[in-house]
Amino acid sequence: MGVSVVESADKEQVLLKVTGRFDFSSHHEFSSAYKQYPKGERRFVVDLSDTEYMDSSSMGMLLQLKEHACGQTPVSLVNANDAVREILQIANFDKLFSIA
Repeated sequence: MGVSVVESADKEQVLLKVTGRFDFSSHHEFSSAYKQYPKGERRFVVDLSDTEYMDSSSMGMLLQLKEHACGQTPVSLVNANDAVREILQIANFDKLFSIA
């Protein structure tokens, strides 16, 4: 698993691209990627286009990201493959996040 981070030119949005397996082994890398930004000051987009697998711990990490965003700024999950999208829908994450 890998996480790449790209901040927008206007510094209002951060793109987190998750590659490979998104599970407990990625906790430190994922949380370090967003915690470098102050709470509630950025919009976050999580690009799941190269995510092969997600488990319950990755969903917990997404909830922690949402908390870090303080609910004031949106967190979007984008480009999930069909299997990952199904996992997100079964967990009702479409009610907590913008999924595109």
